[in-house]
Amino acid sequence: MSNYYLGIDVSKGYADFIMLDEKKQIVEPGFQLDDTFEGHSQLFDFLTKVFKDNQDATVHAAVESTGGYENNWFNALHKFQEQLNLKVARLNPKGVNHNSKAGLDRIITDKISAKNVAEYLIAHSEKVSYQSFDYYYSLRRKWKFIKSLVKEKTKFLNQLEKMLYETNTEMLTYCKDGVCQWILKLLQVFPTAATLAEASIDKVAEIPYISKNKASELIGQAKLSVASVTDELAADTIMVLASEILRLENLIAQQTKLITEYCPLPEIDLLKTFKSIGDFSAIGLLIEIGSVERFRSVKHLASFFGLHPVFKTSGDGTKCVQMSKQGRKQPRVILFMVTLTAIRHNPLIKEIYIHNILKGKTKMDAIGVCMHKILRIVYGMLKNNQAFDPEIDRRNREKHLHTITVTQENRSRRFQKNDGNAPISRRQNIKRKEQKINQYENIILNKNNFPPLSLN
Repeated sequence: MSNYYLGIDVSKGYADFIMLDEKKQIVEPGFQLDDTFEGHSQLFDFLTKVFKDNQDATVHAAVESTGGYENNWFNALHKFQEQLNLKVARLNPKGVNHNSKAGLDRIITDKISAKNVAEYLIAHSEKVSYQSFDYYYSLRRKWKFIKSLVKEKTKFLNQLEKMLYETNTEMLTYCKDGVCQWILKLLQVFPTAATLAEASIDKVAEIPYISKNKASELIGQAKLSVASVTDELAADTIMVLASEILRLENLIAQQTKLITEYCPLPEIDLLKTFKSIGDFSAIGLLIEIGSVERFRSVKHLASFFGLHPVFKTSGDGTKCVQMSKQGRKQPRVILFMVTLTAIRHNPLIKEIYIHNILKGKTKMDAIGVCMHKILRIVYGMLKNNQAFDPEIDRRNREKHLHTITVTQENRSRRFQKNDGNAPISRRQNIKRKEQKINQYENIILNKNNFPPLSLN
């Protein structure tokens, strides 16, 4: 059985192709096709001819994620799978880029980039996840659209708060926990301290959630305001910003409701059984994780989220022990917000958080531990298709406490034991003494509850 690898470098409106065999030899030199019906038909004819000449062949094709330009080719190749023995994958450009750098290529063209994609398929087959269909494509598009709206709203809010410092300084005391809708509606009518100071109490009290006492307080503060900007241009800008923020809030609420109604997936209801995960968070986690089967273990999922610890060992010491924060930022943002809610309202996570604080960890370190714990729970729920049950987690933790690991011999010193006459540093000498003590004292009871070894 022959395996061929089709590398595709996608550009706007066209793509470059090249086909290699298992030995990275060129089977079909580079060629270019346009992203049109005719171009897709030519690609199908080319693949059909390959399988006609090699009936037992399997073609592995891949495109890089390029922000959407690759989707037409990716979907076309998926359709070809119905008739051809074809496997299709979408690759992370970072991995392909590092693999090409290892080849020391000095010149980069579209044809060479296509070859790099094919060579990555051959060299790192264990890292490639071939997909049959992207079920979450439309959902992911809508999710990105909502996130772009939130980003735009945040930009306008930051701009508004800066302007309020100059036009109505005292109003910022009501914005410590965010800008409420009553503040935005007030700014639509009375954008500056000067305009608010001249308003009547009854007029201000007509705005929702503002009582007459509150209106009197706001007007009194405006009359004593230290604001330095009172011109009409600044007032107009604030009114526009307030109106735009309100419009975006309504649009975000509508789109969030739509994506929730459009997504009646069983996985969403499953994730929501964990207290602190709502509709929006569940959809976000599901979109980011995709198919849980592509992660062989929870460690791989933690690496995908950038939650795994990284450290650098050099010479005598270990440095930079911290969360890696590699990969996409968005999944961590969702999990972080879920964790903050869980610490307040989920007894299991609250218990873990307090336990780590009492051990001396900082608040952010304890939150990181809770994030990792919630991710493990989410992985178990999706993998086993089982609703969240805190008792299962408690039993697993108790089981882990009774599982014993005996401190093993340092394999790096298997050819030579530590030599006391070696010209090592003071820090390394202390480290070796600690390791020697640990060989005898740092032994944990195993599952059979064997007593600790005697030092005599």
